[in-house]
Amino acid sequence: MSDADAIDVDRWREELEAKRAEKDEFFATHQQSPIPPGERDDFDGLDYFEPDPDYRVTATATVHDDPAVVLMDTTAGREMRYLRVVTLEFDLDRGDEDLENGTYELGAYRLERPNEEGLFIPFRDKTTGQQTYEGGRYMELAPERDLEDGDEIVLDFNLAYNPFCAFSDTFDCPLPPEENWLEVAIPAGERMG
Repeated sequence: MSDADAIDVDRWREELEAKRAEKDEFFATHQQSPIPPGERDDFDGLDYFEPDPDYRVTATATVHDDPAVVLMDTTAGREMRYLRVVTLEFDLDRGDEDLENGTYELGAYRLERPNEEGLFIPFRDKTTGQQTYEGGRYMELAPERDLEDGDEIVLDFNLAYNPFCAFSDTFDCPLPPEENWLEVAIPAGERMG
């Protein structure tokens, strides 16, 4: 179920566009940009799907008190150890019976190290390798407190982004585990130009 009704869509869209402009500025000018220095002069901004509040959904958390270790392959052929700390369940219902509506789940992870806080959500969907980066996309959540079973949290796919390795092979990025491969197209967030 979309929680688009619960927000001021115009304000949400303005804030999203401001975040995108700020990221474009970082990619074009910052020394830590993933865009190779020789290509920054030609960089004219990232490509995005149009903002769509239907892809801003409310997810229900299932917290894993004894998180399982998930080994994620990386683009450089290594493995990284993450902990699956939460499973997020959400509905996509865009009111069109021709579209793939239904209930989906994504694992949310933390690196296996002390004091790790935010939630890392790598995923693939039916746009992966077509309209979006072939290695999948990422989202990050920073809940204000530790989540408990049944808590609801906003999952905004309009904030999905391509990892730095989509822009330069000098980066080594974790690839979404198979449990986070969605059998639905999520045309929201960053795409490949």
